[in-house]
Amino acid sequence: MTISKETRVFDILEEYGDIEKVMEAMGIKSVGKYNIRRIITRFLTVERAAKIHKKPLDEFLITLNKAVELV
Repeated sequence: MTISKETRVFDILEEYGDIEKVMEAMGIKSVGKYNIRRIITRFLTVERAAKIHKKPLDEFLITLNKAVELV
């Protein structure tokens, strides 16, 4: 899977599991227990997540794509 700005965070978690450590390394704190994150992420695109956490989209995409390559 190639992650784009339209990719839903939920889809990343479904395919690759919980990549919480990668998100934390990018300065993004978890939003609660794993099951709560999965509900919220159904509606959250990568682009929106980057905006919420004030991260540059291109950097965000590069980091996520590299992280899932390692899984």
